[in-house]
Amino acid sequence: MRPVGVRDAGEIERAVTAFAREPNGGLIVPASPLSIVQRDLIITLAARHRLPAVYSLRFFVTSGGLISYGPDTIEPYRRAAGYVDRILKGEKPADLPVQAPTKYELVINHKTARALGLDVPSTLLARANEVIE
Repeated sequence: MRPVGVRDAGEIERAVTAFAREPNGGLIVPASPLSIVQRDLIITLAARHRLPAVYSLRFFVTSGGLISYGPDTIEPYRRAAGYVDRILKGEKPADLPVQAPTKYELVINHKTARALGLDVPSTLLARANEVIE
């Protein structure tokens, strides 16, 4: 694994193209403001170069990416209501514990997997929270 820092679309394109030249390559795309803004470019480049890519947010997969595994993005908002209630009842925000995500979701775009020539094991498909056909 080799992390690559990128700052714009041109650097993303150069980095993905460089990864595509190496055998048995793939991408792990963390959530960041740049990756979110440039998600269509990243997904297009991964498909063009036939690189499997794993993302941390499900909307990358609904936009055509291969797989995402990351925290449920709705759950923190639901849990925030409990914090608001506690604060309104007088607790100090500084005294409330920091909460880590408790629910993670696996989303697989089976159509993209087939386009990349990948056979996704049925056991993995069965474990997915959502499979996009």
